[in-house]
Amino acid sequence: MGLNIKPLADRVLIEPVAAETKTASGIIIPDNAKEKPQQGKVMAVGKGTKDEPMTVKVGDTVLYGKYSGTELKLEGKDYLIMRESDILAIV
Repeated sequence: MGLNIKPLADRVLIEPVAAETKTASGIIIPDNAKEKPQQGKVMAVGKGTKDEPMTVKVGDTVLYGKYSGTELKLEGKDYLIMRESDILAIV
């Protein structure tokens, strides 16, 4: 299932986690009211810069800013590519 993409420098390829479709009380959320996911799984990482090595690795679950990264579609799936500095935390 390897992806044919290798991020450059300090960039990370992330597969966003699907947004919640129900609230805790059982109310179904329509598509136009769903919030953009802010959590995802790291699918590929670059080599980092000479001054800063990468701290995230493939398989990590991370939190990122709501409007971080650039959206792209590969092999029918949605991904985000962003700088490592846009990642807020590793879960």
